[in-house]
Formats: sequence, structure tokens, C-alpha cells
Amino acid sequence: MEVVNDNYCSWINDLNPRTNILTLSSNLNCEWLIIGAGYTGLSAARKLGQLYPKQKILLVDSQLAGEGASSRNSGYLVDTTLNDGFTSNKELESYKKKADIYKLGIDAVKRFIKEHQVDCEWNECGKYFASSNIEDKRVLENFSKTLTKLKFDHTLLFNNDLTKKLGTNFYNIALHTKGGVLLHPGKLVRAMIDTLPKNVNLYENSSLINWKKVNGLINCDFKYGSIKTKKIIFATNGFLKSLGIKTNYNFPITLTASMTRSLTDKEYKLIGEPKEWGVLPVKPMGATIRMTKDRRILIRNTAEVYNPFKMSQTDLEKRSIRHKIGIKKRFPQLPDNLIQSSWSGIVSRTRNSSQIFEKIDENIFVAGCYNGSGIGVATLFGEQIAIKASNEQTKEIEIIEKRNKPTWLPPQPFLNFGIKTRLFYERFRARSEI
Repeated sequence: MEVVNDNYCSWINDLNPRTNILTLSSNLNCEWLIIGAGYTGLSAARKLGQLYPKQKILLVDSQLAGEGASSRNSGYLVDTTLNDGFTSNKELESYKKKADIYKLGIDAVKRFIKEHQVDCEWNECGKYFASSNIEDKRVLENFSKTLTKLKFDHTLLFNNDLTKKLGTNFYNIALHTKGGVLLHPGKLVRAMIDTLPKNVNLYENSSLINWKKVNGLINCDFKYGSIKTKKIIFATNGFLKSLGIKTNYNFPITLTASMTRSLTDKEYKLIGEPKEWGVLPVKPMGATIRMTKDRRILIRNTAEVYNPFKMSQTDLEKRSIRHKIGIKKRFPQLPDNLIQSSWSGIVSRTRNSSQIFEKIDENIFVAGCYNGSGIGVATLFGEQIAIKASNEQTKEIEIIEKRNKPTWLPPQPFLNFGIKTRLFYERFRARSEI
């Protein structure tokens, strides 16, 4: 599994380049091995380092730690999601289980930030589910009823109020939830790398080629070395399937996003000098938009079945054109050449939007597939899968294991055909929101 990421992600390029990067180039033995150094793997390694300070813990990633989906998302730490389906009492109960997990995820990130005094531009400003189509009022009113039943603080807003708050008159209706957080995902995941316990050894740019269990040990072959371990945790999220883990339960979707340069004082005044905000679409294939703390505009309005291991610069530039159109629709008064960088990333999905968290053999564990809500849930799942692998139980694990389990997916080529058909349908429905 060799992943080649582009080098254009603004969140990553905001940071100073890391030094002293180690690549696996020998044969090693350890008590614990974690594959994948995103939010899940880093959190699992941190927890194991705390639980077993005298044991050898290895954390391995096929690319640079934290520079996959963990740094490439839009920076939303969510308390609620909209596109889940929740009309009956049974579905409402399922939604509450998911919301409980989101809350635990926010709490897990808060604890980490407080313990290590992390500056990741944390902003408890909530988020908007917004649409330009006034016909989506019914969807948001139904969602409001759900949030009221679950006692979530929220507000319905219309065009004039939205224009004042967002600096654009594109949206006609929105529902604002107060429990969500906006942050800088690159700064958060970099802090997780910098605070790893001393007994955790991190190896990067080290692709796992194959693995197998022999006589109670797991033998893992990498590009330039091997590792034998007593216990292993797979935390590769969108790439679980490529390693033979839960192959019929999750699939990767490729997203692309762009970020503008910071707006000048004059440009910022043109749009009313709004405070930092984040918008999620009412329809699944609409655009995700953020106004950052430093006046940059982020847009994500593409999702597709695409080779998850690499996207060329040419293909990125084609998708950047759609981003440019999306920004211009919302901010026609701003210049055309605002976009500074564009990048791709992978989100892992299941058929019923549930997560993977389980023991799959006596000493093999897996956590992943966050359906676009990975910052908090991945941090939580990493910590808790480490505890589960230690044969311990917590209240958090009890809550996680009450969730609906991922449902089975059809084999290829039927799976890709079904996904592409659904994405085409959702793109058509959301065509005005791109």
C-alpha cells in the first residue's frame, strides 16, 4: 500500500517542515504495532505509551505522519450531521447513538488540547447547514425537530441574517448548531506527533506490503524491512480495504478542496468583515465552505470514485476550476484569481454511515471509517481501541459498541457502479449548490 499525496495542502504548508524523519530499513520486533499515523493511529500510540511505558510500541505510516486525511479535511469537529435519515423513533435512537459518539470525540480532543496546551485555532463557533434553495426549508425544519428532541442548541436563519453573518447573499436558509468546533487540522495533528510518548517509535514513508499471522505473532513486510509484533492495530481508515481488512464494509471516496490567499483589508470590507464561519451543505454533494480565522476561503465541492493512492496535478487543476466557480457564485465582488492551492484527500465511508471498531482476531484490532467526521471520532476511537486491545473496558467503549454496525457491501464491479450512480444522482440534486 503506497500512497503518493500532492504537496499543495494549505493546512500542511502552513506548518514548518518536520525534521528527523525515520524510515523503516531493518527487521524489528515489538509488543505493539500500529499501522497508520493519522488521528486514530497517533491517539492509539499515545494511549498505549501511557499504559505500557516499558513496552516497545511502533507506529508506521506509508507517507508522512498526519499528512493524509487528518490534515486534508475541512477542519470541522462536528457535534451533529444532517444526511443520516432520522424520521422514525428507531432512527432517532440510532442518531442519538451517533451524536453521543460525536460528543465523546469532542471531549477527547478537548482533553488532549488542554493537557498539552495546543494552539490549533480552536473556535467554538458552531457550524451552519445552509442552502440557496428555499425549498430545503422543509428538510431543515424536520432536522430542527430532531435536534429539539435531542436538546441540541440550534437556530434557523434566513437570507438577510445569513448575509450579515457570512458575507454572502448566496444562501437563503440555514440551520446553525452551536456545539461544533472549527480548528486548524494540520496544527492539531502536528501536536499529536510532537507529543508522542518516548517509548513510541515512529517510522514514516514505510509502505506495508503484506502481513500474516504465524504462531501467534503477526509478521509484517514493508518496503525496506519487516516487523514481528505481538499485537497490531490497523488505523488506515480509507485504505483498510487495500490491506485486506473489513474488505466488504467500507470504501474510499476521493475529495478535492481549494484554499484562497488571505483577503486584503479592502476585499474583507467588501463582504462585510464576517467572523470565522463554516458551512456544510444540506444536500450531500453540495459545497463545504469555510471562512478561516485569517480570512481565507476554503471550498470542497467534489467527491468521486477515483484512484485513492494518487491524483495528478493536471487532475487537481481541473477540479480547481469547479472550486473557482463555487467561490465566484458566493462572492462575485471578489477577484477571480483568489485560489492559492488545491489538494486531494480520502474519506472512508460505509453503506449505513457507521464506523468500524472491533477485534478481528485474538491480537488484531481495527478502528476507522468515519464518514467525513474524523477529527473527533478518530481521536476517540484511537484511544479506545488501544484500551480494548489491552482487554480493558470503559464507558466510552460501551457507548461506541452500542452504535449500528457497518452493513455489508456488494462485490466489485457492482460496488463501484452503485457508488458512481449514487454520486451522479446526488450531484444532480445539488447542482445549484456546487
